[in-house]
Amino acid sequence: MPGGVSVRDVEAHKFINAYADFLKRQGKLPIPGWVDTVKTSHAKELPPQNIDWFYVRAASVARHIYLRKTVGVGRMRKAHGGQKNRGSRPSHHVDASGSVDRKVMQALEKIGVLEQDEDKGGRRITEQGQRDLDRIAMSTIEQEEEDEE
Repeated sequence: MPGGVSVRDVEAHKFINAYADFLKRQGKLPIPGWVDTVKTSHAKELPPQNIDWFYVRAASVARHIYLRKTVGVGRMRKAHGGQKNRGSRPSHHVDASGSVDRKVMQALEKIGVLEQDEDKGGRRITEQGQRDLDRIAMSTIEQEEEDEE
């Protein structure tokens, strides 16, 4: 495989799981104390059942911002939102919790993956963050090739 591998070349769920594992192994991502009790949207009935959901959300946010130039909290709320079950009435789209996405972005800022964009607003990926994500994408593709053999 050529050296020019980017996040776009890897399937989303495989990359997100690999990057979430990397963030957990690294141990630098600051985790808020409320992650075991918070709901991620008012459309949800229960908090996430995966104990590592904060790492998965951080990996998802990092990938989302990598693929686009600048992204704000409002755009992430819309991306992570879902359908609210309203009983016998029709379902409607509901945005996710802004606090959760804001804290994820702030945590990624602290470890140097994201930075604030003063010109456009929102957040963008840093050079170091882009290098990390490309490196994880490369290792994910290499792992897939090993599994195929």
